[in-house]
Amino acid sequence: MDWNMDKCVHYLSDRVCYIASDKTWIESKAIQQLVTTAQLPEMAYVTGMPDLHPGRGYPIGAVFFSVNRFYPALVGNDIGCGMTLFQTEFNHSKLNLDKIEKKLSEMSDIAPIEWLIDNLPADMQNHPFAHSLGSIGGGNHFAEFQQIDQVINQALFTNSGINKKQLLLLVHSGSRGLGQSILRAHTEQFGHQGLVANTDAANDYLQAHDHALNYAKLNRHLIGHRMMEQIHTQGTVITDVNHNLVEPCELYNQQGWLHRKGATPAHHEIVVIPGSRGDHSYLVKPIISELSLHSLPHGAGRKWMRTECKGRLSHRFTPLQLSRTALGSRIICANKQLIYEEAPQSYKSIETVIESMRSLGLIEVIARLKPVITYKTSGEIA
Repeated sequence: MDWNMDKCVHYLSDRVCYIASDKTWIESKAIQQLVTTAQLPEMAYVTGMPDLHPGRGYPIGAVFFSVNRFYPALVGNDIGCGMTLFQTEFNHSKLNLDKIEKKLSEMSDIAPIEWLIDNLPADMQNHPFAHSLGSIGGGNHFAEFQQIDQVINQALFTNSGINKKQLLLLVHSGSRGLGQSILRAHTEQFGHQGLVANTDAANDYLQAHDHALNYAKLNRHLIGHRMMEQIHTQGTVITDVNHNLVEPCELYNQQGWLHRKGATPAHHEIVVIPGSRGDHSYLVKPIISELSLHSLPHGAGRKWMRTECKGRLSHRFTPLQLSRTALGSRIICANKQLIYEEAPQSYKSIETVIESMRSLGLIEVIARLKPVITYKTSGEIA
């Protein structure tokens, strides 16, 4: 094993590595999952991001490049899960946290039928999963109003067209039950063996997969629309990325398939790498590199398993205390189990994740963002 600490790259073999500084917490189980996944038939290269952490069989925060066949199970059940960043017209100098928290707390988790009828595209009105559109879902999904805390690269920030005085809105969600139904149908028929490219089965999956990507993007846009309506503002999309997907790609002079399992595509001008709900997020310009398999981290990454969070924190913090953060922001999360599972303490430091990528020249940091108010759920998860 070659530990290249100076460059933050840890080589597990000539085709498997993970990116992390010596200050970045990486669990041994996640590394083992990385190595195990690399042994799948026709898997060529595997790279773990600094937010690498264990998943259900496959690691999260990782990228996998295969040839001749691809693996829907690596994409997982939330196909198209990703993030959309909106520039709102809400001037943060007019911000009243008590007022905005009250308004957002009154918003239902599920979009009302009447609202969906008015806002869904005509071709989605009768979709079997139409009722889930405009809703965030559970787990680590969220919608967060943010403000520019610090501009780090003035030239890139100016080019972004972002107005420093106005709130941003970051929405993190995916394809809800649709992606789950696609994976379930696939695994019931094919298990985890993957699909040979250009077969009928592969083409059928890719068609369903691409539909889920579009559904997830629409879902995020509708969530953003609902959130902004709730505080009487509107906005425009700055960037939209999926971080659970598979796509054809050429790497190391080979044509193959790139799977992202909790990883951000690098072919965007600007993306957000968020911290936990009590930490900063970063606006960055990606630098495309084969080292990172054309990808970036999608966040800070979990440090603790969900099942251990409440036990670690409930004797120290009440749910109400966890709804207030050290940065002065607030969290709307009426599900008491979830607020412990998603507590900032259960995540890695976003600064170590960003520094790992920056030191390798894989990103240019544009600005640091500060959370204002984060919406998880106004009631029990539906």
